[in-house]
Amino acid sequence: MSGTLTMLLPLIILFVVMYFLLIRPQKKREREINAMRSGVQVGDEIITIGGICGKIVKTKEESLIIQVGADKLKFEIMRWAVSKVVEEGKRRSAKAKPEDYDVDDDDEVEVKKAKPKRMKKAAPVAEEPEVQEEETETLEETEEVMQQEETVEAEASDDAEEK
Repeated sequence: MSGTLTMLLPLIILFVVMYFLLIRPQKKREREINAMRSGVQVGDEIITIGGICGKIVKTKEESLIIQVGADKLKFEIMRWAVSKVVEEGKRRSAKAKPEDYDVDDDDEVEVKKAKPKRMKKAAPVAEEPEVQEEETETLEETEEVMQQEETVEAEASDDAEEK
């Protein structure tokens, strides 16, 4: 009996060491990631596992709607696709950072508001159909030029073959 115990003791020690070095830290990391994913709020800037950076616009039970790019394109991703939170939203950070507060003489606390960025005025709606018509004309002209070039190239290759 003592012979079997001495043979199994290294195996048992190996399992215990593997548990403390591999399994336990992995479970802890997984719990932290799940807590981070369930704790994301509207206004947080995130990076997905695919590398897409965006700002959360709306949260649902199992999915998030994020806003991406200068065009403010919105699309829906699953919560499990969040890799990390880059910057917490204004609501959460306003509670956490006391330097964002202005204290008046009346001891009232006001949150500093960032001024909105000025955007260029968009062209009037009436001009858009004209622009689209011009674009289609230029596309048609481009196609005609390409056809002419193909014809010239075909004639050049025929002349080269004749020589």
